[in-house]
Amino acid sequence: MAQCEQFTTPVDAVISRMRALDAGLPEHDGVAVFNRVYLTVTETVDRHIDGGRFADARAAITLDVRFAERYLAAVDRAEDERRPPACWRPLFQMRRHPGVRPLQFALAGINAHIGHDLALAVVDACRSLGCEPADLEDEFDRVGDLLVSLEERIREDLMPGPDLLQITDPLTHLLGSWSLERARDATWVAARALWALRRLPDVAEEFTERLDAAVGFAGRMLLTPLAD
Repeated sequence: MAQCEQFTTPVDAVISRMRALDAGLPEHDGVAVFNRVYLTVTETVDRHIDGGRFADARAAITLDVRFAERYLAAVDRAEDERRPPACWRPLFQMRRHPGVRPLQFALAGINAHIGHDLALAVVDACRSLGCEPADLEDEFDRVGDLLVSLEERIREDLMPGPDLLQITDPLTHLLGSWSLERARDATWVAARALWALRRLPDVAEEFTERLDAAVGFAGRMLLTPLAD
């Protein structure tokens, strides 16, 4: 009997690239820590797409791939010794710092990717699909819900131990200063604003630069080295 032909989707290609990064990076490298988290998220989204859990699979795939491409482009720039976007610079600069804990690396990467890349990915997807941001809201919310559901597991997996239960622990303070839910809400507003500004390229560029810088500042705070 002839074997069924295997088709590679754009999401499969993204997952393959992330798996290659995972295999090639040192385990404790800060980028590797985030990459493992993001690989888990992307594999989950892919399973949900294959399982028909997105009403518009084409829109979900487009948004997912445009989103991932932003992160992979930042990795490429860093590997080529070019400056990545400001939102990603703290993670690449601090990736080997011994005073930064794995959970900080994971949250700093999520901050950069959600706070900056996702807004631009929504605009990229709208241009590719010829639609408005409102047409992608269901896909945006479903991907966001997956991220929120995984965030708790990420924190549990990467927490260093019982010291987090102490309110005086510096990491406890950092964890309380950033919220994925708030970041996701702000990103949706930013995406709608960027779409509304698409016919004002100078203003849109300035808005994007300021968003990039603000998210980078938050990332630098999340990566504050902590004493053991």
